[in-house]
Amino acid sequence: MKKFFKTLGILFVLLFAGIISWMFMNMKDRHPGYKADLKIINNTATVLSAGFAAVTITPKVPDRWTDANNDKEYNPKDSDTYTDGNGNGKFDPVWIAGFSNRIPANGIHDDTWARTMIIDDGKTRLAIVVIDAIGFMNDDVVDVRNSISAAAGITYTIVSSTHTHEGPDMIGLWSGTPLKDGLSKEYMKYVKSRIVESVEAAVKNLKPVRLEISQDMTGAIPLVKDTRQPEVFDSGMRLIKAVDAETGKTLGSLVAWADHPETLWSDNLLVSSDFPHYVREGVEKGVFNGDSLMKAGIGGVCVFANGAVGGLMTTHPSLPIKDPFTGEEFNEPTFEKTEAQGKQLSLMALNAMENPVEVIESAGISVIVRTLPMKIDNTMFKLGAALGILKRGTMGWMKMRSELAVIKFGPISLVTIPGEMYPELLNGGVEAPEGNDFGIAPLEIPPIREMMPGKYKFMLGLANDEIGYIIPKSQWDVEAPYTYGRDNSPYGEENSLGPETAGVIHSNLKEMIGEL
Repeated sequence: MKKFFKTLGILFVLLFAGIISWMFMNMKDRHPGYKADLKIINNTATVLSAGFAAVTITPKVPDRWTDANNDKEYNPKDSDTYTDGNGNGKFDPVWIAGFSNRIPANGIHDDTWARTMIIDDGKTRLAIVVIDAIGFMNDDVVDVRNSISAAAGITYTIVSSTHTHEGPDMIGLWSGTPLKDGLSKEYMKYVKSRIVESVEAAVKNLKPVRLEISQDMTGAIPLVKDTRQPEVFDSGMRLIKAVDAETGKTLGSLVAWADHPETLWSDNLLVSSDFPHYVREGVEKGVFNGDSLMKAGIGGVCVFANGAVGGLMTTHPSLPIKDPFTGEEFNEPTFEKTEAQGKQLSLMALNAMENPVEVIESAGISVIVRTLPMKIDNTMFKLGAALGILKRGTMGWMKMRSELAVIKFGPISLVTIPGEMYPELLNGGVEAPEGNDFGIAPLEIPPIREMMPGKYKFMLGLANDEIGYIIPKSQWDVEAPYTYGRDNSPYGEENSLGPETAGVIHSNLKEMIGEL
């Protein structure tokens, strides 16, 4: 009996050691020693070149399924069934990310994309890639950078996500079980290869250009709702159109506006890029009312980039959207409502681009990049990293590698933010409501846009990472009494690294912008 307990004890110790080793393996640094740090200051104006490309990253959805109890979650125990489309004898799900866990797609509505805009001043070549994804982790961004050929001559690559809630899970939080992720390694490999293709194709399309800057700072306000106090938006639409300097032909455009692409909401089972699909289609090909062309498009490749969507910026089901031509009002989340939103946004973009506020024919590109170790305070994030559900490594003990970039060319400045920033951090309006957990006044001041140089200030959200919500510390609220008279803690904190994140990002950006 004594020998039995001794053996059992040894087995228990070995099992425990094995579990700990497995957890550490999940958290190991995927890119030891990697730093994206960069500093290029160039105030000498030269002719700019630009190149655009768009390649699909649409997943294959071979199988279809029947939701017997209409709970939107595949579970054979609920009598859910599937049709084996590829005949391999098993269910091959494409898990949709953004709402509930383990929601399999039931087909494709529209393609998802990796779209690239390259800007080059003869010394520095920047690649701005936007993918239709819930998010793309920094480890994966580094994989992409390491795969781009040296011949492409890229100085710095930004990979940003639209944050669509209707596309495949690329993070691991919506596709697994508590002990196993369901992330498709094959699909992730495919997406990375297609991003590389997009960048290298855009390089081949480089041509001397003039950049036409446009904006509509108020028109899109009715299309987005702030679901958390204080009510602050990032609703201004900022636009860059790149025109071939020789032919006058549009090569491509960048449309920057902030809103969660989740207008289709949680009952949708078709892969989609949500409203960005209709924005890009409208800008490129024109806006239609049925078969009638109502506004001509500009051609080229339209790149849609998201901004400060924390807070939560969303076209909530409670927000009605009107068709701009028929006046029909859509309340329920449907493709018709999403299309009406996209039509309104693309009309605003096209109208604004008819009257550019400035034209840039030459500029020097300045760029500063800083790698940051971001502390993980969120217990669930720690557990997700240890269990391998959150598919990224750590650098040091419970710190994620992330990064920030500030860029300037001519009157344009641009900052990259590695997650979902609350708009008050960007545009001003941080509050210190009664009941905030730290009892402090606002810390992250002045707002980021106030510090940025130039007249036209772009922000790319979910750029080079997805670290979750970035919340002012003076608005942090997980303990009672809750702010603004709430009965419960608000949503954002449970999907944030922690209360120090905003301060780290703000202070680093302040230093970096100062160096410009």
